[in-house]
Amino acid sequence: MARLLIIGASGGIGFQAVKLALDDGHEVCALSRSASKIALQHPQLEKIDGDATDPEALRPALTGVSAVIHAIGMAPGLKRTFCDVTLFSASTAALVQEMQRAQVARLVAVTGFGAGDSKSAQSWPERLVHRAALGKAYEDKDRQEDLIRSSGLDWLIVRPTILTNGAGRGQYQVLLRPKDWRNGLISRRDVAAFLLQEAIAPSLHRETPTLTY
Repeated sequence: MARLLIIGASGGIGFQAVKLALDDGHEVCALSRSASKIALQHPQLEKIDGDATDPEALRPALTGVSAVIHAIGMAPGLKRTFCDVTLFSASTAALVQEMQRAQVARLVAVTGFGAGDSKSAQSWPERLVHRAALGKAYEDKDRQEDLIRSSGLDWLIVRPTILTNGAGRGQYQVLLRPKDWRNGLISRRDVAAFLLQEAIAPSLHRETPTLTY
């Protein structure tokens, strides 16, 4: 049994990861600005309301933790397209600092297909649509990935393709080689299952896999 810190635990991939971890018998520290509103009650779940960019919130959440899953997301809207976004990089900068302080080595972080060097695998139409819909958010995900790569931690950057709310298939492709990267669909539940697997029993180290069906 492991103790995990899941950041961005109140929705999306993070919430799915919390549920799966508890089902598997692990202890979970769930950090989110609205963690207390998570619709789960479990003796092995600790909910911490906190700002993931605040070291003072992260510090106690890292106590006794063996790995961290960073799964912060942004709600759809104009902000992530047109306004400057710093949430991903600021939360990662604070987290890296506190993980180093607490000597917690394993970080599994979600960015997305189109972040970092995976944008080279997008077609021109995909790039145009992606930039129009997610431009500012992914500029910050690029900064986030740079911070993780330079952190010295035992990191894994996970880049899911277009996310769905399906139940999950339990089977998906983990594309490691740039020549294999491509867009597609994958459920948040299947992404969460992969994150949990790699947090508990790591098989990939300092890689940037794309996940898709």
